[in-house]
Formats: sequence, C-alpha cells, structure tokens
Amino acid sequence: MRVFITGASGWIGSAVVPELIAAGHRVVGLARSDASAEALAAAGAEVRRGSLDDLDVLREAAAEADGVLHLAFKHDIAFSGDFQGATDADRKAIDAFGDALAGSGKPFVIASGLLGLAPGRVATEDDGQSSAPDAPAGGPGGRQDNARATIALASRNVRSSVVRLPPTVHGDGDQGFVAGLVAIARAKGVSGHVGDGSQRWPAVHRADAAHLFRLALEQAPAGSTLHAAAEEGVALRPVAETIGRHLGVPTASVAPEDAAGHFGWLAGMVSLDSPASSALTRDRFGWKPAGPGLVEDLDEGHYFRAPGA
Repeated sequence: MRVFITGASGWIGSAVVPELIAAGHRVVGLARSDASAEALAAAGAEVRRGSLDDLDVLREAAAEADGVLHLAFKHDIAFSGDFQGATDADRKAIDAFGDALAGSGKPFVIASGLLGLAPGRVATEDDGQSSAPDAPAGGPGGRQDNARATIALASRNVRSSVVRLPPTVHGDGDQGFVAGLVAIARAKGVSGHVGDGSQRWPAVHRADAAHLFRLALEQAPAGSTLHAAAEEGVALRPVAETIGRHLGVPTASVAPEDAAGHFGWLAGMVSLDSPASSALTRDRFGWKPAGPGLVEDLDEGHYFRAPGA
C-alpha cells in the first residue's frame, strides 16, 4: 500500500520507513527541511514537503494514501515548557487526518505514550480508554486525549489504532530520555536515581517498535490500542548503575525533593513508577520483540561515546 508518514525522518520513523519498504509498501514521508528530504530519498521513500502545521498538505497527502502513520510530535516545544502547544498541534493534525480518511476504511496509526498511564501498577492495553477527571491540563494526559480521539475515528469508518510507546525506545543513535540521563551523569559526575531507584519503566528496542507499527498498519482492527513494551518494567536503579559503571562515576540516590535540581526537565519522569504489559498486543498481533533489553543495550557502549564522536 501507499503509506504517508509524518515524523518519517525522526528516531522511530527512520526505522519504520525501511521496515515498510522491505515489506513491499510504498512510502511517502513528510519533510520540513532539506536534510529530512534528503534522508527520506536516500532511504527509498518519496518526499512530501511541509510541516505538521500545514493541515491542507496533511489532508491532501492522506487522501492520496492507502494508509497513514502519524509519528511526528513537537518534542522541541513540549520539553521546553509548552506541552500544551505540542498536544494542540498534534490534535489539529489528527483531526485533519480524520476528516481526510473518514468513510474510507483506511488504516490510520498514531504514536502515543505509556509513561504515566497507570502509575504504580502494570498498565494494559485496556487502560486509558476513558478520560481521567483529575488529569492536569498540558501534560501527558493531553496526548492520551488525542489517542482517544484517534480511537473514536473508528465510528467514522477509519481503521484507526494507537501504538503506545515506552519512555525509552532505545538503540544506537538514541537522543531521548536515556541519552539525557547519560548526559546528566556525565555533567554532574554522579549517576543518580530518585529514592531507592525502584521506579520501573517499560522499554523497547527501536527495531521492535518499528515492526509493531507495521503490524498495526497491516492488521489492527478499527479502535485498537497496542503496547510496544518489550520489557514490562526496568527498574531505574540498575539503569543508573550501568550508566555510572560505563562513565566511571559513582551511583547515588537523589532525594525526591532534590530531583528537579539534579535531573532538570527529566525529574518528573524518572520519579514515576509506570510499568506496562504488552501481553494482549503479543497475543493479538503475533508481535515477538527480538532486540536487546535496555540494560543490555546500555552495555553495548554506544550511549557512552564522547559527544561529537
């Protein structure tokens, strides 16, 4: 099928594109810069110039496609303090795609998040299907609202589905949360964890996440939620210990009240205990993640190359 992808040159999208092409799909990627366009063309994809704010471009590209993968999110403004602005832009894009695909029965898959879905217990694919009445505005709850809006497109004859991603989609080249923890440990001279470090994060290797997006595109029934959790919950203390060992710095507990000073923008995330299961996803779609686990991936050493190396 002809598949239109936003975020096609990003960390996950750049793994999804070859996954789809290898499976025989024709890929059209959204590119807002010359560098992104060149990367997509080199990967064998067609290029559609535009940004997430170009809603007419999104509608036209979706109408011309046999399916849509929406992977883009304005992480730059989200992590600089304007999470609400990022979720608002995401919602406008989702609504534009919904209008273009309504009545078509075509697949529409978006990326969402697992962190904070069901703090303190193991979240399942059935969690988060209704809005939490006390969810704060402008936070991760906004992305969950957008995911629910995507699922609701099933009532308009769109084969919509949501792939929820762990906070760490790890691998060689990752510049996300784990890379951030490494940078903080390098700068502070200590690899920290909050309290006893028992907080758990689900995790997945980038290649396994890319494979699940293809399965969702090809197989997911309308209104499906999938969990890209290869590991249900990796405790953050052994993550910190592995980082410390590779950098040659001590590992230390950071008191919860001092987390913001030590971890900066990552403080709220590393304080969350947020494990998640993918049992239903594996059973329904035959997903069998094969990549290394998070700690194993850290031990491969690529996260510890000197900056610029």
